[in-house]
Order: sequence, then structure tokens, then C-alpha cells
Amino acid sequence: MASLFDMSGKVAIITGSSRGIGKAIAEQMAEQGAKVVISSRKPGPCQEVAQALNEKHGDNTAIAVPANISSKDELKTLVDETHKAFGKVDVLVCNAASNPYYGPMEEIGDDAFEKILSNNIISNHWLIQLVAPEMKERKDGAIVIISSIGGLQGSDVIGAYNISKAADMQLARNYALELGPHNIRINCVAPGLIKTDFARALWENPENAKRVEKGTPMRRIGDPVDIAGAAIFLASDAGKYMAGQTIVVDGGSVIT
Repeated sequence: MASLFDMSGKVAIITGSSRGIGKAIAEQMAEQGAKVVISSRKPGPCQEVAQALNEKHGDNTAIAVPANISSKDELKTLVDETHKAFGKVDVLVCNAASNPYYGPMEEIGDDAFEKILSNNIISNHWLIQLVAPEMKERKDGAIVIISSIGGLQGSDVIGAYNISKAADMQLARNYALELGPHNIRINCVAPGLIKTDFARALWENPENAKRVEKGTPMRRIGDPVDIAGAAIFLASDAGKYMAGQTIVVDGGSVIT
């Protein structure tokens, strides 16, 4: 009897997967038998991750398709190249995001605010639009948006980012309502603070790290692989009745 978490035969696009949470998700989905598409802005790191996965799991496990999430044309190329290599898209993981500003909302410039909203919300919307038609035709598909516990909280330093992540949760709810009748499920994972380069400003400072650890019941900052299991649950048959939900994976920090 196959595991509910088995992803053999599935093709997954994971954005922002050359490092951090996206890379961990790609690695663990490949462990479960999926074909994975590694994508981020820089070609070199994408190729390195794809090569490592092919060496570990066999040729044709992974391809690298660099794409800037701010470009609709590049995202279309990402989907087109996936079709050329693997013939379909079963799973989409919207992980890539931007946060170019660290400080109070009242001081954020328009360009930075617009970039955060565009890259963290609109790009996910574009990708869903690009993969939904084939999923509707096939009557099957799973989309996972990596949000953040920031979408459940206020902040005096990453407020704009938190607004975008709250919007991602609503994006999942609304698309789940629209696409659910076609057996397409869309959900979010909301990580707490994870040791990634992206979140370095929040954990690299020893005092801040100690404060976060003290306020987290599990007394540690998360690792990227801690998020991968939730993404696999939502993308596999294990989560086939989950729709429009947000799974918080934060060591318990939001309950304190």
C-alpha cells in the first residue's frame, strides 16, 4: 500500500527553491518521488540544486528554470519549460517572496511597498492563473502558498511584509472556493521564524534570537526542513481534503 505522502509521478514547481525553505521543500518532494522544478532569479544556484538532486535520485528528477517572480513573462516561461520537460504541472509551491524594507510602515516608500505587494501577492496570483487551466482539465491539482505567521500579527519593522502574507491567506481561501469544484486544493503554510538568509535580519542578532527562542514553546528557531513536511502533506494525497486553510508551523510562538 502506497504512503499517503508518496508523490511518485507528480511534477512540482517550487519558486524560490535555490536555497532556504524552497530548497528544503524541493529536496523532500524529490525524496517522495516527485519531479521538481527549481526556480529562483539566479541561474547558477538553481543549476546546483537541480544537479545535486539528479545525482542523488537519478537523471530527470529535477530541472532548473530561473525566473524573476516580478515578471509575468518569465513565470509563463517557467510553466512552459516545465511542460516541455515533464509534460504537466501537478503541484505548485509559491515560496518566493520579497521584503526590501525593514522599519515602520509610516516611513516606507511607495516603490518598496508596491514591490512587496506585487512580488508576494500578484506573482502568486499569476502563477495560479498559469497552472489552473490544466489542473481543471485534469480534475486534480495542489497549490501551496508559503505565507508567514506575520500574516497573523502586527509588526513595527516588517508591517508591509505582514500585510502581503495576510493577503496570501485570503488568496488561498478565495481560489480554494473557485477551484475546489474542479478538485484543485489551495492552502497556505505559515512558518514562524526560520533560519534562512531571507530572514537573517530577524535571527542573526543574538539578543533578538534569544528573545524569539524564549517566546517559542519549543525554545528554538526553525530550520527550513521543518516546513517541508507541511508542504508535502498539502501537496500529496495526505492533504487531499484540505482546502483554503493555513497551517501554522512555528514551534508554538503564536500561542504565547
